[in-house]
Amino acid sequence: MGRNIRKRRSPLTVKVVAASAAVALGGGGLLYAQMNASAHESNNSAQNYTKAASATVATISCPDVGQKLTNVPDKAKMGVARELANLDKQITEAYSRLASTRQAQANDANFVQNAIVGPLKEKRAATIDRIRIDITRVGGQFNNALSQLAACTTQTANQTTAGQGNNNGGQNNGGQNNGGQNNGGQNNNNGNNGQASAAPSASASTPVDVGAGGQAGNGPSAADFVDITKVAPNVLAKPQNTGQASTGSFTTRCGTNQNKNHNTDNVIVAPGVTNGAHHEHDYVGNQKVNAFSTNDSLLAAPSSCQNQSDLSAYYWPVVREQDGSQEFDANALGGGKEGNVGKIITPVKAQIKYVGSPASKVVAMPQFLRIITGDAKTTTNGLANANAHWSCTGFENKVQLTQQYPICPQGSQVVRTFAFQSCWDGVNIDSANHRTHVAFADPASGVCPNGFKAIPQLTMRLVYNLAQPSIVNGQVKNAYAVDGFPEQLHKAATDHDDFISVTKNNLAAKIANCVNSGRKCQ
Repeated sequence: MGRNIRKRRSPLTVKVVAASAAVALGGGGLLYAQMNASAHESNNSAQNYTKAASATVATISCPDVGQKLTNVPDKAKMGVARELANLDKQITEAYSRLASTRQAQANDANFVQNAIVGPLKEKRAATIDRIRIDITRVGGQFNNALSQLAACTTQTANQTTAGQGNNNGGQNNGGQNNGGQNNGGQNNNNGNNGQASAAPSASASTPVDVGAGGQAGNGPSAADFVDITKVAPNVLAKPQNTGQASTGSFTTRCGTNQNKNHNTDNVIVAPGVTNGAHHEHDYVGNQKVNAFSTNDSLLAAPSSCQNQSDLSAYYWPVVREQDGSQEFDANALGGGKEGNVGKIITPVKAQIKYVGSPASKVVAMPQFLRIITGDAKTTTNGLANANAHWSCTGFENKVQLTQQYPICPQGSQVVRTFAFQSCWDGVNIDSANHRTHVAFADPASGVCPNGFKAIPQLTMRLVYNLAQPSIVNGQVKNAYAVDGFPEQLHKAATDHDDFISVTKNNLAAKIANCVNSGRKCQ
């Protein structure tokens, strides 16, 4: 959601990108507590990809208008959010049409352009114009270049981010994750208007193969999985602590969503819009989070946390085993109707911890601070904002994956980990693109960008008992996947996490004091 960032590639990044043409490599980086992960994983064995690499998958690739919005007047925010949600809805509807008209595409080379991509462009153009009207009618400035983002294209399997190994950002050292968002939390998508940078988009008139695998036909595929025992270690050392380091931690225990508190809303990105996320979330902490939540309603809601002063909203896309089972949402939007199918798996552990900075003391998080980490649309946006981290118990301090799901050995569990942005601009609790008010610290030093203050870094570690996937004749068996927008094909890199800081009884200050004093609190 951020953009136009200066990004620095480490020598390791250059080497990995150069070496990854034939095999799917991962990016991003993660650190949970004192662990430190590199942004890249290197697969030493391509045997699982030999047959899967030739499979083609088609999806719709549209420039992400929300990523390009940097300044929306307060009076226009609700209207703009609704129109951005309309853009997402238009894409999911177009993808559904793409996936259900395979025969028509084979019979008519112009079908995709005339029946899907062309009409989608017209709808998007009208929606972007409504965004312009919403902004200018209250005196705001509209960047007319956004009007050029109406057109969409299609992508084949080798044009999506997954399988390319082209990660341009996401260094993580000592928990200070750069993620391509340093310098005020913005990113540089290399001028591709949100298109995946791995390859040029396919012609809209090209017949497409929508056999993406997965129970719903839109992923995951065999190439989205890797045997973690065949991946080279990639976890780097964390930054050295300075004399001003804040070395404490604060753990909050909020459960694992055993009560199955789910919805497909996203109050940060799409306030007031039902099914604004187009995928199911797990919620812990605040128990009354939906599209219509307000700051006041969040303060009045119950919490699943043991510390009842922690009313923060912690929520993430669910993980499903694609085992053919019919979940409660099998016939609902955001669920089966949008390609999110199979049995929802509740994590067996959900560890939420706030940690400090290796370079400085931290300031308390402001009330109602919103942070989104990762990018739900990396398949078409590219990996600049990817912050997904997948591993297995027993491997977390050695291997972290971003572009693939791990196949863990017997007796090992799947682990998702998140390290949120740890620098705040000192003023705003949110921003138009939900990124530029926060940033990652420098991966080597842990220092925040100029003008930003270090805050306690939120980290999460989710552990799952999942059936072990296997690759047989180019097909994945016992597949699992994270929920997502249907056109994103359930790629591992689309994993993301959402947070709203809501506390009572001076808890935010207590967390900061604990971290600054070097204590371990809960």
